[in-house]
Amino acid sequence: MSQRFQDQNFRLTHFQEEVAVVCPKCNKKARATVDYEEKKAKLTCSYCGFHEIKDSLLTYLGYTAHYKAEAGAYFDAALWYYAPFKNDVFFAYNEAHLLYLEQYIGAKLREHKDRTHFTLLEKLPKFYHEAKNRAALLKLIQKLKKK
Repeated sequence: MSQRFQDQNFRLTHFQEEVAVVCPKCNKKARATVDYEEKKAKLTCSYCGFHEIKDSLLTYLGYTAHYKAEAGAYFDAALWYYAPFKNDVFFAYNEAHLLYLEQYIGAKLREHKDRTHFTLLEKLPKFYHEAKNRAALLKLIQKLKKK
């Protein structure tokens, strides 16, 4: 792992248009994508061939609209990169998100620029930031990569 991490000021929304999910048919890794302009979401499994396209309408707090949610939400699909960690959960939307978290967690020096209080790293639960969890989180990430 690198000794230094430079925050790119990504927000969680940066990773939500293409999400690794559990296929509802075969339980293997599938891909959910969303096109907010077209208002369509698609779930595709390269293992079993499952394919579904949906309108991007979601109901939230009693209101139905075209919300900009993570791609798997339109299919109520479970995230692929999801695991319990102590009394919390660790998750990543896709491989790029997982790598970004791995680089951050593994770095001994974490540099932040132009903090906005809205970035992904600033909104992470405390356990992601704590040095005492570094080894266990990196081990968990390796396990998720091999899943």
